[in-house]
Amino acid sequence: MSNQEVAMLLVHEGNSPKTQWPLVKRTMIVGREADSDIQIDDRQVSRRHAEITQTVEGYTLRDLGSKNGTFLNGEPVTQKPRLIRNGDEVGIALCAKLTFVEDEATAPIILDYKHKPSLKMDMSAKRVWVMDKEITPPLSLAQYNLLELLYKNAGNVVSRDQVIAVVWSDEEAEGVSEQAIDALARRLRERIAEIDAENKYVETVRGHGFRLNLVSRS
Repeated sequence: MSNQEVAMLLVHEGNSPKTQWPLVKRTMIVGREADSDIQIDDRQVSRRHAEITQTVEGYTLRDLGSKNGTFLNGEPVTQKPRLIRNGDEVGIALCAKLTFVEDEATAPIILDYKHKPSLKMDMSAKRVWVMDKEITPPLSLAQYNLLELLYKNAGNVVSRDQVIAVVWSDEEAEGVSEQAIDALARRLRERIAEIDAENKYVETVRGHGFRLNLVSRS
């Protein structure tokens, strides 16, 4: 990237006062407040939601402990920085989508390409969408809690002990069997398959636990 070229985020969904946000500072904060470096004015967005930083390897994205999550090409981003590349889609909660471009010249090309996450969650309202269709009736509390745990760790294995700690109370946890955990995971798979039976979202990793596989659609 030359000195004249400025990377930017292009807003193609969301309530933002600008359609383009040049990344003019080494670190840019995305948030709801007017003094944010990149403002998304929506109640789903945290005051300090995410951070974009220029490093020697390139630009990175990380979540700042937001309530409704930050996403890179449909996959949840944790507080561990993720490298972003030309054309990547940055999702802020479920209300905003921004495309990262390395310089202004590539913007018209990049805007023609959009990633769509196959599974989305609104954690504040406890709602779930698969292939843009909401799961109705809603998931049971146990199913939702399991999915939220997997969603926050998408692509990584979640152990059975982690599942027990999140889904069952301390009083119930001691008597939870592997069969009960497997049955819960199976019911969650069945609910997701009501909308999308082609893709395997909740995968059992034998001897370790479970993993959520998200499918990015163009």
